[in-house]
Amino acid sequence: MQAYQADIAKFDASETQIFGISMDSFAANKRFAEDIKVTFPLLSDWKRVTTKEYGLFNETTGYGARATFVVDKEGKIQHVEVGRTAIDPTGAYQVCDLMQKRKADAMKKP
Repeated sequence: MQAYQADIAKFDASETQIFGISMDSFAANKRFAEDIKVTFPLLSDWKRVTTKEYGLFNETTGYGARATFVVDKEGKIQHVEVGRTAIDPTGAYQVCDLMQKRKADAMKKP
C-alpha cells in the first residue's frame, strides 16, 4: 500500500481513485493507514462479502488473497492482478494511464 501512496500523484493525474479493502475492522484499518501513512481510504470487508464475491476468499485458511483491480467508471473490471505482484502499482498505473489516453483520443475525434 505504501507503494501506491508513493505513486499517488500518477494515479491522481490519470483521474483515478485508489482505495484498499481489508477483512480487518474499520478501526484496525484506520490505525493501519495512520501507521503506514496512506491518505487513500481503507475500507473494511469485515463480513468477507466483497472478498468472497471477487473470488479471493480461501475457505480453508480463512484469509483473502491480495489483489489489485482496476475498475472503469462504468463498473467494468479492466485489469486484475492477484498474488504477490498485486502490491506493485506498476500494472495498475499502466492500465489507468492507457484508459486515460483512450479517453483523450476519443474526445479528439470529430
